Amino acid sequence: MIKSILKFVFGLCLLSNASAQNDKPNILLINVDDLGWSDVGYHGNEIYHTPNIDQLAKESISFINGYAGAANCAPSRACLITGQTTTRHGISTVGSSNRGAPFTRKLNGIPTKTKLKAEALTMGSILKEHGYQTAMFGKWHVSDDARDMGFDYTIAGGHKGQPKSYFSPYKMFNIEDKEEGEFLTDRLTNEAIHYLSDVKNKEQPFFLYLPFFAIHTPFIGKPELIEKYRGKKFSDGHKANPVYAALVENTDWNVGRLLTALDQLGLTEDTIIIFTSDNGGIYTYSHQLPLRAGKGSYYEGGIKVPTLFKWKGHWKAGVEVDTRVTHLDYLPTLLDLINVETPDNYPLDGQSIKPLIEGKKKFDHDREIVFHFPIYLQAYTKGGDDARDPLFRTRPGSVIIKGNWKLHYYYEDQGMELYNLDKDISERNNLVEKYPKKAKAMYKLLHKWLIERDGKVPTEVNSEYDAVREREEIEKHI
Repeated sequence: MIKSILKFVFGLCLLSNASAQNDKPNILLINVDDLGWSDVGYHGNEIYHTPNIDQLAKESISFINGYAGAANCAPSRACLITGQTTTRHGISTVGSSNRGAPFTRKLNGIPTKTKLKAEALTMGSILKEHGYQTAMFGKWHVSDDARDMGFDYTIAGGHKGQPKSYFSPYKMFNIEDKEEGEFLTDRLTNEAIHYLSDVKNKEQPFFLYLPFFAIHTPFIGKPELIEKYRGKKFSDGHKANPVYAALVENTDWNVGRLLTALDQLGLTEDTIIIFTSDNGGIYTYSHQLPLRAGKGSYYEGGIKVPTLFKWKGHWKAGVEVDTRVTHLDYLPTLLDLINVETPDNYPLDGQSIKPLIEGKKKFDHDREIVFHFPIYLQAYTKGGDDARDPLFRTRPGSVIIKGNWKLHYYYEDQGMELYNLDKDISERNNLVEKYPKKAKAMYKLLHKWLIERDGKVPTEVNSEYDAVREREEIEKHI
C-alpha cells in the first residue's frame, strides 16, 4: 500500500515537472559572424539589403547599444555561450596571443586558451539540465565538438572557424556534403527549419543556437548578388565590397526564411528570438561609420553589434532601449526568464536584462562594462583599420565603459584615451587631458575589476622588439 502511494506521488511529481517544462518558452538564438553594427538597414545602412532583419527589429526590443563579449570570434563566442568573461574562460583571441611582426611587439602577450575546459558549463548544458532539447547548427569554434558541451543535435559544430568555401562540397566537420554548389548559409537554414518541423509536435521545449559562418571570410558569394552590388558607394564615398554585401543579403534572406518557418509551424508565440553578431564588421571591407574601426578593435566599431530580443505577445514590439548590454547578459537573462537559478558556484559576469525587456523594474544603467585583451592582433590592412596605430587592430590593453564614459588603457606605454560616447560616438576627441580626474577614477575601477576577476596583465618584455624598426614601419603606413 505504501509503495503504491509513493509511486502515485512520484508520478504526480513527474507530471508536475513535465508541466513546468512545457510552460517554458522555446529559445532561438541567431548569431551572425562578423556582421557589424552599421551593416544593417535599421541602423542606417542604405546599401546592404536587410529587409528581414529590419522587420525583425520592428517586431523586437532593439538594444541600440548592444555589445559583443569580445572583439573577435572565439573569445566572443565563449563569452556568449558561458556567460563568463575572457579572464574566467581563458580564451582571449584566436590562435596565438602574439600576432604581428615580432619586432613591432614591445611585450609578450598573455598566453590564450583556444578551447573551453571539458567541464565548462554552457548555455546548452544548463538549459538541457532544465528540460530543454538543445541543438546547434553552424560555427561553434570553442571546443572540438558541441555535442560534448550540452547539445543534443548538431550540424557542423566543430572547432574550425571558417569554411574552405561557402559552396558545397564543404569538407567540414560533421556536415555531410550534398549536391555540389549548395550554399552553406542556405544549408544551415534548411537544417534549422527541418529541426523546427521535427520538434513541433514534441512537448519538450527547445533551445536552437544558430551561429552562421557568414559574413566571415572566405569572401565567396552568389554571383547574382555580387553583381547587384558592383560599383555601389556609401554616402562617405567608399566603395561597397560586393562580395561582403552579397553575403550580408544572403544571410538576411535566410533569417527571413527561418522566421517564416516559425510562423508557419505555429511556434512564434512560444519562442523567444534573439538576434546578434559575434563582433563588429571588418573595417577594411565595411566601414562601421559613424563608429570607429572594426573587428579586432576595442573602439566601438569592433564591439558594438546588432542586438534584438523578440517574444511575440509577451513583449512590446518596436521598442528601442539605449542602456548598454552585452553578450554576457544573455545567459543570466534566459535563466531569469525561465525561472531557473544560476548553477551553484558558477559566477556569471553579466546580469539579467529582464527588467529592461519588460520595462517594469529598475536596472543599473551605470554599471561597468569591461573588455580585457592582453594580446596582439595585427592589422588587416596596415594603416587601413582606423585603429590607434597602423600596424595593429589591437595591442595589449583594457577598456572600461561606465555610463557614457569610456576609457582605453594600453599596457605597452600606459597610454590612456577617454571618450564621452554620448557626445563622441566616433571616439575622435580624447578627453584625458581635459578630465584627468575622470580618467583616474575610471582606471581605478578597471584595476579593481581586473583584481576581482584575475585579469592577467602583460609585463614580460619581448626580446625581439626593435623600437627603431617599429617606428620606421609605422611611418610607412601613417
